[in-house]
Amino acid sequence: MSINSNNHFDKLTAQLDLLTHIASLQSFFSREQSLYIEGDQERHFGFIKELEKLVFKAPAKIASFKPFIMHLKKQGVLRFEQIFEVVKLIRYIRYFKNLEPRGIIGEWIDKVVIPENFIEIEKYFDESGNFNEHLDETLYGLNQRVKAHKSEISSILKRLLHGSKLGSYLIDTQVHYLNDEECLLLRGGFNHVIKGSVVGRSTAGYFYVSPDAIIKEKQAIRYIDQEREALFYEYAKQFSSKLFESVLFLGFIDKEFDRFDHYQARIQFARSKDLVILHAQKNSDIVIADFKHPALEHAKSVSVDFTKNVLMITGVNAGGKTMFLKSILSSALMAKYLIPMSINENRSKIGTFKHIEAIIDDPQNVKNDISTFAGRMKEFAHLFTHRETLVGVDEIELGTDSDEAAALFNVILDELVKKGQKIVITTHHKRLASLMADREDVELLAALYDEERRLPTYEFLHGVIGKSYAFETASRYGIASNIVTKAREVYGLNHEKLSELIERGSTLERELKNKHRQVDEKLDELQKKELRLKELEESLYNELKSQKQKLKAQFDEAIDAAKKAANATDTAAIHRAMNKAAKALPKEEIKPPKKQSYNFSAGDVIKYRGKRGTVVSIKAKEAMIEVEGMRLRVKTYDLKPSGNETVKKVKSDLQLNVQRKSGLKCDLHGMRSDEALEVLDKFISDALIQGWDEVIVYHGIGTGKLSYAVKNYLKEHPKVKKFEDAPQHMGGYGAKLVYL
Repeated sequence: MSINSNNHFDKLTAQLDLLTHIASLQSFFSREQSLYIEGDQERHFGFIKELEKLVFKAPAKIASFKPFIMHLKKQGVLRFEQIFEVVKLIRYIRYFKNLEPRGIIGEWIDKVVIPENFIEIEKYFDESGNFNEHLDETLYGLNQRVKAHKSEISSILKRLLHGSKLGSYLIDTQVHYLNDEECLLLRGGFNHVIKGSVVGRSTAGYFYVSPDAIIKEKQAIRYIDQEREALFYEYAKQFSSKLFESVLFLGFIDKEFDRFDHYQARIQFARSKDLVILHAQKNSDIVIADFKHPALEHAKSVSVDFTKNVLMITGVNAGGKTMFLKSILSSALMAKYLIPMSINENRSKIGTFKHIEAIIDDPQNVKNDISTFAGRMKEFAHLFTHRETLVGVDEIELGTDSDEAAALFNVILDELVKKGQKIVITTHHKRLASLMADREDVELLAALYDEERRLPTYEFLHGVIGKSYAFETASRYGIASNIVTKAREVYGLNHEKLSELIERGSTLERELKNKHRQVDEKLDELQKKELRLKELEESLYNELKSQKQKLKAQFDEAIDAAKKAANATDTAAIHRAMNKAAKALPKEEIKPPKKQSYNFSAGDVIKYRGKRGTVVSIKAKEAMIEVEGMRLRVKTYDLKPSGNETVKKVKSDLQLNVQRKSGLKCDLHGMRSDEALEVLDKFISDALIQGWDEVIVYHGIGTGKLSYAVKNYLKEHPKVKKFEDAPQHMGGYGAKLVYL
């Protein structure tokens, strides 16, 4: 930005009451620089949004490298504090690389490759910028010698303070420092007992004396300091030479850090105040939702749809028209410069403008030697030199007759619109608003007034001309009621009726706005529900499709395994193949048993798994039933009543033609004994119904408790012919082959 641009920006931010907000943002910068980021603002905004996803610490204050680079190009030697500025930046880059950012931020930081000679320089400085003297033996030795001389000086002073010779001359027993000299505070006449130099006098007339005994030690320290400075200078030359070799890298990293500083300052500032960053779009529309001006402590949010060429704000005095105008211009300015603000970013969009102009202040003062209206004309004449400009004019008819001004500004605004200007105007006069109200490119906005409380509401309505409420304002601020009454009479009945009609229109518009808002809220809610239903429908469809594919694959696998079992001749191979097929089949979801209120007793006719039978005996939650000539022990909640008809007994040697759907194996691993026996009991019952005569039970070896419980159960079960340990390849001692 040029000097003139900077001056205009400073003036504009002052007019819009943004100085404090801008100053707060600038405090987050690592370097002092203008707020405008050179280059493509869309690209900068993209970087900012990506960087917002990272959690990172802000960089320390780092000086610009431009003067360093100029000095190096002239073969100059940098001071240690200048070199440390480079070290600080290199360390921050290394820290940021360790965050391993991705996307465009990762690509950007990967381009920064730190030269090896920077690592050599960096190790000589600690975090505070002090030179690490212990890395150089000579410097370390000189430092130790300085410490020894200082220790000797301390010893000399202690001997003098606690010796008997100076006792009567000492004012106190402290070592004083005056002009960087160690001194003793003595009374007059001390020169008879000690030699030294007077370096000052106290307010009480005593003498600050530096003893000659420490002069030799101080001289030695000065010589050592000169040696150290010479060594420091040699290091500075070496470091400067290394930096000169990488002067192009210094220029590159200096420019890149300037850009990063713009990004990080905005992000850190936005996070500190819960603000958002909105970028200007490539049009001239301004749609603002819930914007709060940063100058107001308890600001009312501002919303406006300013897509037309002219926005005219009319209505009550002190009703917030000027601050509304400033809010529109402020939001456009902050979007242009990517300055964080309080706004609804999802519902707002702000266009791009080459210039933003504010005609707000009264130009009349002694220095200008110009009238108010003449000053306004001068400012409007300046606007004709611009294109694509957002203009804000407060009290447009200020300083002249409102009727004449209305005609004049009607034409001026028309010409400015033709030059591509977008203009927002405030006025409490109705003449100009009436002239422009029928234009399609003009939007009217009226400030509302609460007549019951006799206070402005700081709210605005679209499409109407607002009443000025001059008489009400006068009464509110102390003008006598009789004066206001006479003023109303002078104003005239017709004008008063016109104002009432305007206010009635505003009331109707306000009611309509409330109804629209309610309808919009309901519509938004319905749209959200519709969207959720669509998302749910799509999710369920995708899940169903996935499950179908999964089931098809499982069934195909099970069918292949069953075919292999059918082709096998060895019994063990058949068992293995069928077990594999059973595993491949989709597992039926086991639903928890539903509670039922049936009370069964011995002899009742029941239904069990679609088959009719009779209850033999009942014990707690278990029942012994007889089904098709077989006796089974089952849970009572698996039984259903089947009327009072009796079931004919069937011979036990009846061959059942039942499709075999039960599994051939029962896995009890990890179960407690009582839980395992319950599962085993149901498994054997199902196997008997399905017609299996040979099954396998896996119980594992473990502690032997589960194995013992399974053996005892199988011994007592009436339908178990025999059981034995499974072959080694089918589980060995950890499984039982059961013959039914």
